[in-house]
Amino acid sequence: MKKLYVRTPEEGLVNITRAVEGILEGHTGLVYLFVPHTTCGLTVQEGADPDVAHDLLARLAELAPRFHPEDRHAEGNTHAHLKSLLTGVFLLLPAERGRLLLGRWQQVFLAEYDGPREREVWVRLL
Repeated sequence: MKKLYVRTPEEGLVNITRAVEGILEGHTGLVYLFVPHTTCGLTVQEGADPDVAHDLLARLAELAPRFHPEDRHAEGNTHAHLKSLLTGVFLLLPAERGRLLLGRWQQVFLAEYDGPREREVWVRLL
């Protein structure tokens, strides 16, 4: 297993596509990505238009507002846990000759909901 270390903002989508491809070493097969954290996630989304990330984060904020009167979690980051639940913490992607096989507009993102932090992305080549 290999690890990527990603510095993140307070909240946002961090494009990790090239970083993942940088450790594929010509691999053809599947690439399993996992984040061992409970307040961030992984997603495949459009990477060309930054308004997509803005809009997605805005809609997630509506679904899971930062402060909710019924939240009881002492750290006050229940919103980040819920967003991570919605996004998911793993991806399984195809690769060929060291490149991820993605659609024309697709990129791989680490979705940060409780930063800034240094996050780990675990990478297993299958």
